[in-house]
Amino acid sequence: MRTFEKDLSKGNVGKQLWLFALPFIVSNLIQSLYGVVDMIVVGRYCGAESMVGVNVGGQITLLVTNLVIGLCAGGTTLIAQYMGSGARKELRETIGTLLTTLVVLGVFLTVVMVFLRTPMLKLVQTPAEAFSEGNDYLFITALGTIFIFGYNALSAIMRGMGDSRNPLIFVTIACVVNIILDVILVKEFQMAAKGAAIATVVSQAVSMILCIIYLKRNKFIFDFSLKSFRFHKERLKMLMKVGIPTSVQNVVVGMSFLFLTALVNTMGVNESAALAAVAKFNSFAILPAIAMSASIAAMSGQNLGAGEEGRAVKTMQIGTVIGFAMSAAIFVVAQLIPAQILRIFDNTNPDMIAAGIKYMRSFTFDYLLASLMFGLNGLFIGSGHTTFTLFNSVLSSVLIRVPMAYLGGVVLNLGMFGVGLAAPCSSLVSLVLCIIFFKTGKWKKMVILKGEKQGAEA
Repeated sequence: MRTFEKDLSKGNVGKQLWLFALPFIVSNLIQSLYGVVDMIVVGRYCGAESMVGVNVGGQITLLVTNLVIGLCAGGTTLIAQYMGSGARKELRETIGTLLTTLVVLGVFLTVVMVFLRTPMLKLVQTPAEAFSEGNDYLFITALGTIFIFGYNALSAIMRGMGDSRNPLIFVTIACVVNIILDVILVKEFQMAAKGAAIATVVSQAVSMILCIIYLKRNKFIFDFSLKSFRFHKERLKMLMKVGIPTSVQNVVVGMSFLFLTALVNTMGVNESAALAAVAKFNSFAILPAIAMSASIAAMSGQNLGAGEEGRAVKTMQIGTVIGFAMSAAIFVVAQLIPAQILRIFDNTNPDMIAAGIKYMRSFTFDYLLASLMFGLNGLFIGSGHTTFTLFNSVLSSVLIRVPMAYLGGVVLNLGMFGVGLAAPCSSLVSLVLCIIFFKTGKWKKMVILKGEKQGAEA
């Protein structure tokens, strides 16, 4: 078995999960530093308008990135189950189909984002003072879409095959590149949001190139030649079946947070800057739970593929406890020292800090509830039941988070505190639905391998 392939269906469940999840958690934390470092450097050397520009442009970019992350999550599930069942031909065809799909999608979305960036910025009520900065950031990150897609796809493939260590190495190198370029372009050359965007795109390109070089040198199952980039009908069908619901889910959740951004943008630039700062902290704070969920999905996928249902459930249980413990620690820190956290981004604007504290007091309760919900979702995604996770997310995001943000922030006149309450309320509803779905046992009905078996019989 190659160094980037690991069988997660054997051995001690807790040990296997921890050894697999830890590099993944650290990798995601480091990757989140891209945005955090951008915000810190821009906030300290360029002011609130640049912070808002980076946040708004970054959220639109993230909305597009979430589309590919969803497809990659579907790819991870397929790859993990094929790895667990020993289906090498299906494994190779799935990887080729996934990469081909993302190349085509990357080119298409690059063109869309470049030409529609101005309407997008207007749609989310970008403040006039920050519009130019947001436009610069969005234009440059749009041009680097293919690199962002490429790294996320290759990392997802390696994780599905049981390797979470090498993606950590590559993203660490890229993060160092990002920090160095941020300091040079933003601080020294005063390029503001434009410099932060260039740093992000270049660092993602470094990550992708390092992944490709490593895989080619280690006789990866996919050779990256032009003739290998092709669609395999059955693999594409299964990838769409599992991946599209997750993609739609990610986009819907992202759009609900864009609504929050548009709502807060109407309150003033200090509130917008506060939301930007907390959003960057949140992207860092919530990642342990998200990474643990993805680890549960990959490991439970391999175990379900190997017919080890009990190990899959145990993986979810242990992973959920670990994810909740880490999220609880972050919640306590956020409640105790919110002002100190906000000053990391801008220590010269007391109005921004005051608004940010109100928002963090309510919003951070989401860390506790979301970590439990993510743990269960990991098991459902690992078994291929992404349609349920889509339904759950759309329900909580559209019918709970968005109305609650408006109700608390505007109708009840609670301001930033009321807007922040929307997140834990929506996660609570999601958690209840996840528990009900788990208790029904419907998640045990295999989606991927069952579909393969039926196709073969036909």
